[in-house]
Amino acid sequence: MLKDRRDEIDWMRSVRVSMTPKQRIQRGSNEKVTPLVLFRACMAWLPLWKPGFFYRGTRKYVYVHADNVLATIVICLLLVGFSACGQKAVVATDSMPTLSPVVVTPTPTSVALATASPSGSTAADADWTTYHLNNLRTGYVASTPDPHSLSKAWSVQLDGAVYAEPLVVGDHVIVATEGDSLYALDPQTGAVQWHTNVGTPVPLNLLPCGDINPLGITGTPVYDPASGLVFAVAEINPNAPVHILVGVNVNSGRVVVRRSADVGGMDPRAHQQRGALTLANGMVYIPYGGLAGDCSDYIGRIVASRTDGQGPLLSYTVPTPREGGIWTPPGASVDAAGNLYVAVGNGAATGGNWDHSDSILKLSPTLELEDAFAPATWASENANDEDLGSQGPVLLPNGFIFTAGKSGRGYTVRATALGGVGGQVDGRTVCVSFGGASVVGTTVFVPCTNGVLQLIVDNNGQMHLGWHTSNIINGSPVVGGHTVYSLGNGTLYALAMNSGQLVAELNVGQATRFATPTISGTRIFVGTYAGITAVNIA
Repeated sequence: MLKDRRDEIDWMRSVRVSMTPKQRIQRGSNEKVTPLVLFRACMAWLPLWKPGFFYRGTRKYVYVHADNVLATIVICLLLVGFSACGQKAVVATDSMPTLSPVVVTPTPTSVALATASPSGSTAADADWTTYHLNNLRTGYVASTPDPHSLSKAWSVQLDGAVYAEPLVVGDHVIVATEGDSLYALDPQTGAVQWHTNVGTPVPLNLLPCGDINPLGITGTPVYDPASGLVFAVAEINPNAPVHILVGVNVNSGRVVVRRSADVGGMDPRAHQQRGALTLANGMVYIPYGGLAGDCSDYIGRIVASRTDGQGPLLSYTVPTPREGGIWTPPGASVDAAGNLYVAVGNGAATGGNWDHSDSILKLSPTLELEDAFAPATWASENANDEDLGSQGPVLLPNGFIFTAGKSGRGYTVRATALGGVGGQVDGRTVCVSFGGASVVGTTVFVPCTNGVLQLIVDNNGQMHLGWHTSNIINGSPVVGGHTVYSLGNGTLYALAMNSGQLVAELNVGQATRFATPTISGTRIFVGTYAGITAVNIA
């Protein structure tokens, strides 16, 4: 029997009917919700049943009928049972371990790797959407199996030489040619899925100098996943050469964006677009240098267009009277803040004030000059064509940048303070380097003209030389798993990453000195003078 407290019963009716027993405990207490606690809370609803009254002497008492008490007990027991089941499910879910990203370290003996194939890779795993895979230009895929051998899967002849690195987007291998064409090929068979020609390339005899004949699409395109477009720059119109930026649908080849990529004060005939395009900050960045022979009135610059093809072009021009090309194949590298880093070739100045040639420049997303580095010997290097413009800058995770070029010396600088003229952290003889390096952690694989070189940059910015391969193997390298892949004299070489030892080789056809492989699953794609070759990793 319950003592008569009508005010308490009224309060309980007004508040508790809107809350379950479990909610009431959680709102009013930090007490852990166990089945016993839940049963007590449920039984507290008992006074809400319609009470009866009786008197003993002068005192008034309230009571609840026994059948109501029994019903309350049964309901509470059922509620506790259901809640216990629910609690077990919640506890099981909450106690599951948190999944963290796993870096797969492949080994040749792995059964899974031995049976892996490109068709078994997801698009995210297999995609290669820009020069050397990403905007840091690392050229490194950790999960690629290491080879026992290499074999040719297929080769396809296209309408021009391939200077650009092939891209892989989903089930498409994207190839750009000097015939001013973009192709999509089936990665398994090499079958042409679509072919889009955007203009007529320019014959060499209509240019003031150069070494590519004809001149069409030279720089590596870039894929934009937000728009589904592949962007490329083509040189067209033999009698009045111009550069155009095109964005084509990756699934159909349909041209969606087409606009001029030349800016005021620029002589299109004298400029060559060799460096890779870069996608960042909602923009496509386009570097320009000169033709082989450094003829005519070119000045190095970088131009930016919005990915929708609208709005004015942005541009930065190297402040030199002539030359200072931004031509090296990797194009611009990009840091986490969206700043661009470019290598600049020799300029016209050979004394006096530094003209920002023979340099590494840091540019803002809107192409404002933020910082710069040049060797103290920039003037003599300009005079002798021994500048830093031949290799792309390498951004390292320990905050340093490695750069090298035609002089044979390598430098490290701080990414946050490039140091101006002579402001390097370390400088030493390394090698003459042309093209794009690849990076695994703080280890750099340098495309030296006398053979790929392993170089380590420690946390103090000091350089340490590792293995150095044969001078035949001098192409811009990429790394898959523990294997470095590089080209030389029409052959693809596979080298052990830690020792430089030759693991496998395969003739893929003659290719430009700047050709660099593309890795996708257990396939490697190589652009050649004739078209493209696909290689199996086995």
